[in-house]
Amino acid sequence: MDIRFLESFVEVVDCGSIADAARYLNLTPAAVAQRLKAIERELGHSLVSRAGRTVRPTESGLAVLARARQLIAGARDLRAIAANDQPVGALRLGSTATGLTGLLPAVIASLSQRCPRIEFFVRPGSSLDLYHSVMSGETDAAVVVQPPFHIPKSMGWVTLREEALVLIVPEAMEAGTPESIIGSAPFIRYDRNQWGGQIVERYLRKHRLKVREWLELDALDSIAALVSRGLGVAIVPDWSPPWPEGLRLRKIVLGDGEPRKVGVVWSLASPRIAAIRAFVETCGEACR
Repeated sequence: MDIRFLESFVEVVDCGSIADAARYLNLTPAAVAQRLKAIERELGHSLVSRAGRTVRPTESGLAVLARARQLIAGARDLRAIAANDQPVGALRLGSTATGLTGLLPAVIASLSQRCPRIEFFVRPGSSLDLYHSVMSGETDAAVVVQPPFHIPKSMGWVTLREEALVLIVPEAMEAGTPESIIGSAPFIRYDRNQWGGQIVERYLRKHRLKVREWLELDALDSIAALVSRGLGVAIVPDWSPPWPEGLRLRKIVLGDGEPRKVGVVWSLASPRIAAIRAFVETCGEACR
């Protein structure tokens, strides 16, 4: 059985259409359809059903889907193992939103030139979700905020940057002390379910600051846009650029604030450890 045909089947199911799967696989829709027919003939069952442009898995397709994913992952692992500690194979990465825009584009561009046999699959998410994804083996490495707990010995960690806490205020707001601004203006809170948001919460508690909270968000760029519109003030980490364009706000560094540490966490037991090491090294070079 050709693993590429299984990959086409899984991608069609994930995308919900042959056309979208073809674009992802860099094939023609006709080629993807032929692969589907070939694997259906080999298994003796129809795996997908079509309703207009939408494609859904049949009962037989659902029955083999999980096993197909395992076979594909196993084949990729074999390629990585057979490479004799060379950085090759499918590298499954995760990243927070700020890492996706501020770090990964440069890292992937550099690593693609140095190690052209690495294939990249990138998953966005929160630090907490991505950490558990690495821990379970679903993801090889992820750019996340440093966890507020001890990282087990089965996983690696390296800090890439430390981001100071800043109070962001509308550009037109009159000057004042951080304490007076935080206590008087509407406060837009960085989501306390996020590890970065918990750092902000600790700052407020440490300084016994009461806020006029009216909104809580987990998207830093959205918080900055709201502050720019004059809708409130916020405490956020001074995340790596780019920030949204056209913002009209001021940053006030909170010098005694706990910095948000951003780094890479990875699985030490992955068969793709050579590719992971290359990724971690390239992240460090990009940040330096």
